[in-house]
Amino acid sequence: MNKRTRISLALSFMIATVEVGAAADRPGSSAPPGDSVPASTPIGSGPHPAIMEVDPSLPTHTLYHPSELAAGSRLPVVVWGNGACWNAGNAFRWFLSDIASYGYFVIAVGPIVDPPIARAPVPMAPIPAGSPPAAALTKLPPSATHSSQLIDAINWAVTENARAQSRFHQRLDVTEIAVMGQSCGGAQAIEASADPRVRTTVLWNSGLFPGVTTMAGGKPLTKSDLDKLHAPTAYISGDAEDIAFVNANDDYDRLTVPALRAYARGILHSGTYSERNGGEFAGIAVGWLNWQLKSDPRSRALFVGADCGLCANPHWVVHSKKLE
Repeated sequence: MNKRTRISLALSFMIATVEVGAAADRPGSSAPPGDSVPASTPIGSGPHPAIMEVDPSLPTHTLYHPSELAAGSRLPVVVWGNGACWNAGNAFRWFLSDIASYGYFVIAVGPIVDPPIARAPVPMAPIPAGSPPAAALTKLPPSATHSSQLIDAINWAVTENARAQSRFHQRLDVTEIAVMGQSCGGAQAIEASADPRVRTTVLWNSGLFPGVTTMAGGKPLTKSDLDKLHAPTAYISGDAEDIAFVNANDDYDRLTVPALRAYARGILHSGTYSERNGGEFAGIAVGWLNWQLKSDPRSRALFVGADCGLCANPHWVVHSKKLE
């Protein structure tokens, strides 16, 4: 099979399944801000459009889940730390709703804020040659959220799944838990992923600084904290113009767990989160979660092997180790 054929087949596979994320949208279509859609309106490209809500028993977080919770089925749990460690659970609504629409229960740090503070500018300029990788982020304000809130989300899910009076009783699969976060939220995810209940970790446009990382509102993190990761881990980012690119590469090189490192050409630190249905990044997220938490063999083919679906996509550069 020649290279062109592999690429064609890979792209066809990705479009035919979830892994392209925004494939269902017409090219050039623009997405309204996620907060312009009522929280009770189900959205997402998956078979189970998802709503967004804050539960009174967890007012510090935002929940994303299919609008109809089918009896007898349990949703794997995904906990999320926001970019810039924002305290706004709806800051990544398109992205998180799309994940939930494929049968996941997503818990994001922060309540629903009107409007989400994701409109605030994020430094996305290329790092000048010779500059320390952390240079663009040295003046960030103190974190508004804390790494421990990801653990709070896991604990809440476990409790509600077991509580007979809960509307989520026996609706969650608390044996299948993923921790994810973007940028600063990725650092939070690294700390939280030391928890033995975590089955996989995904860091989006993120990576620890060479010295000490203190922006995540938890304990000071160093590269030695990567040794506490015990489950398959993926680092997804933009290319060299993404301010997290260098740190993500260095983290990946140090990992001893099964790991994926993938970056998209022409994508900056802002990723594709605010595109309708989360764009390509949402598709990658669902593919990875379907493989890691649902053991889906088709999704595995997106990431494993020299001819993997993502590997054959010319928009992406992919490295992996120990993935089986």
